[in-house]
Amino acid sequence: MLSPSAMTFLCGLLAGAVLGVAGRAGRFCTLAMLEDAFFGADTRRLKSFALAAAVALVATQLLSSFGLVDLSRSIYLTASIPIGGAILGGFLFGIGMALVGTCGFGTLVRIGGGDLRAIVVFLVLGVSALAAMRGLTGFVRVGLIEPLSVRLPEAMNQGMDTLLSAAIGSYGRPVIVSLVAVTLAAWALADGQLIRSPRLLLSGLAVGGAVAFGWFATGWLGHDDFDPERVASLTFVAPLGNTVLYIATLSGSHADFAIGSVAGVILGSFVAAMFSRVFRWEACDDARELKRHMIGALLMGTGGIMSMGCTIGQGLSAFSTLALSAPLTMVAISCGARLGLEYTMTGEWRPAVRNLLRMSS
Repeated sequence: MLSPSAMTFLCGLLAGAVLGVAGRAGRFCTLAMLEDAFFGADTRRLKSFALAAAVALVATQLLSSFGLVDLSRSIYLTASIPIGGAILGGFLFGIGMALVGTCGFGTLVRIGGGDLRAIVVFLVLGVSALAAMRGLTGFVRVGLIEPLSVRLPEAMNQGMDTLLSAAIGSYGRPVIVSLVAVTLAAWALADGQLIRSPRLLLSGLAVGGAVAFGWFATGWLGHDDFDPERVASLTFVAPLGNTVLYIATLSGSHADFAIGSVAGVILGSFVAAMFSRVFRWEACDDARELKRHMIGALLMGTGGIMSMGCTIGQGLSAFSTLALSAPLTMVAISCGARLGLEYTMTGEWRPAVRNLLRMSS
């Protein structure tokens, strides 16, 4: 019999492998979806993400309803609304994502395809995430974020169903889940674009299912009454830091679901790249490109810890718990990504800021 920790590690490896295949073979990429929508008027990837969010939401809430996972034990349903962390952290993460050309999840997908630049991004992102969690920049993070959080009354959390319970009563959760899931799925599938793109359709379904599986794995399959741990699902900021720490010390962290998911994404991407014969070694063209990648990784690691997640962690995992921080963070990430993408195209910040302000107005 596998121990609970070994079980969660293997489940993380499996869930990560699904994402790795979806990212490599299914072209599931969160920065690409924003870039396509912003500059190409192509919303197919965005609709794939919306479908993944709908699947993750429904499946996760069903697991919670059947008592298979206690979502109140996650990091997302906090007793306060982290407005400052969601906005500032998400905005920094979005800029960093644009500078690198992908997010933390996409970095792992790139590593699996032979991208040596992504290894540098992985290391910088992981170390900066560790510093923001428990190191030097952690003091700055706490000083900035804590005063900008809204403390909720006792016995409340930032779940949207909890916040709206006074208005819609005890049926708040099923009503909200049904409305949100149906709206997202209808928008994603109504015009048939996603159905005519089977790779994106299947990757959206697979990623959403993998997020729900993560909650099931940590909340039920790997639950240990003698050593209970916080339930979690897929996210790719803090786990990269913990993976770096685990590789470096072997004792500073243990191989859990998060570390398994990091390894799984790389493995799944590698298998998909080899199968489709697109694996190739790549490196930076010059020092300027390397600098841009390192600065972007630093912003992603720091901002991702401030916002308690990335495009996958907040956009899908936190969203599946109905945490209010999820839409707040995703809006901030989108704004940061738009600014960063404008900068990468023009090479100047002022025009990028003007275009962002024009878009928001």
